[in-house]
Amino acid sequence: MTAETILTNAQLVLPDRVEPGTLLLREGRIAEIQPGLSHAPGAIDLEGDYLIPGVIDVHTDNLERQVQPRAQARWPSRSAFISHDAQTAAAGVTTVLDALCLGDLGFDAERNQTFLDGVEDLDALVPTGLLKSEHYLHLRCELPAEDMLPLLEPVAHHPAVRMVSLMDHTPGGGQYADIERYRQMRMRGGKAVEEVDRRIQELTEQRARLRAPQRRRLLDLFGGRGIALASHDDWDEEEIAENAADGVLISEFPVSMLAAQAARRHGMKIIAGAPNIVRGGSHSGNVAAADLVREGLVDVFASDYVPPAMIEAVWRSIDENGLSIPQAVATITAAPADMLGMADRGRIAPGLRGDLVRIRSLGKIPVVRSVWRAGERVA
Repeated sequence: MTAETILTNAQLVLPDRVEPGTLLLREGRIAEIQPGLSHAPGAIDLEGDYLIPGVIDVHTDNLERQVQPRAQARWPSRSAFISHDAQTAAAGVTTVLDALCLGDLGFDAERNQTFLDGVEDLDALVPTGLLKSEHYLHLRCELPAEDMLPLLEPVAHHPAVRMVSLMDHTPGGGQYADIERYRQMRMRGGKAVEEVDRRIQELTEQRARLRAPQRRRLLDLFGGRGIALASHDDWDEEEIAENAADGVLISEFPVSMLAAQAARRHGMKIIAGAPNIVRGGSHSGNVAAADLVREGLVDVFASDYVPPAMIEAVWRSIDENGLSIPQAVATITAAPADMLGMADRGRIAPGLRGDLVRIRSLGKIPVVRSVWRAGERVA
C-alpha cells in the first residue's frame, strides 16, 4: 500500500458544501483536508475535477448479467464475478452489495445456481486481495418460493450479509400487479399461455400457504442483528404498515407514488433505481424515480442493473430535480453508508476510509476518471 498520497486542485464534495482544495491520504484513510493547492513534490493534480466519496451500491443485479449475458448462454461463474468486480470499480463503486435471488417461482431456476456460485466465488476471491471493489451480500428472498428457506438457512449467518430483502413476485401484486402484463412478459420469454396460466394459479396458492410462515422465519433469523431489512416493490399500504411494524424499515423500489408516500409515513427509508432516472422512467411501467426525488421520497439510489447509472443519476438529479451537489452525492455515499451501519465510509472527512472517485463533467454526463479504495487506486 502507498503510505501517502496527495490529491490537489480538486473540487471536494464535502457533506455540506463543495470546496476547492487538497486531500491527503495516509495508510488507507483520509488524513487531512486543506483549502487551496498543494505544491508538495508528488502531489497529483486533479485539474479541477470533482472528488466524491466512493460509491456504495446497496443493490445490483450486475453479477447475474455477467453470468448470463444472453438467455441461453451461461458464463463460467468465477470469470463472471471478476468481470462484475471490474465493472463496478470502473463505475466508481468501492462498496457493493451483490444482490442474489433465493427461490424459484417457476421461471428463473438458474438464479438459484447464480446465488450458490456467487457465494462460493465471493468466499474464494476475497482472500486473494485481487478484487477492486469491496463485496458484501444482499440476499433477495422470494417469500412464496418452496426452495427459499433451504437455500437461505446455510448462509443466514455468513459474515458478508449486509442486507436482506423480503420479495414477493406473485402475479397480482407489486411489480406484477397487472396480471395480463405479467402473462405477456412470460409468453415473450417463450412460455405457452397454458403453462403461464397454470403457474399463475400455482403461485397464488403458494403465496397463500407460504408467505406468512416464511416471512416470520426471515424476521426471526435477521431481526436484531444489525442487518438492513427491506421490503421490495412495495405497492400495498397494508403490507407496508405490516413491514414497518416488524422492523422492516427500508422500502426498496416502491412501484407507485402512493406506495412511496405510505412508506415515508411509516418512517421507512426509500431506495430508487438509478437507471429509472437515467432512462427517464421505469422500464416496467412503475413510478418515475424523478417524480419521487422531487417529492423528497428518495434517500438512496441503487444501480439495480447498470452500475454506471448511479453517478449519472446523481448528476441528472442536480440538473433536473433540484438537488444540491452534496445532497445528490449523499444518495450514493453517505445515505447508503448510514443505511448499512458503515460508519467508516461514505463521506470525505478526516479519519474515514480513503474511498474516493474523481469525476469530470462532459456536458451533463459525469465521467469517472480515477477511483481509490482504502487509499489504493483501483481504476
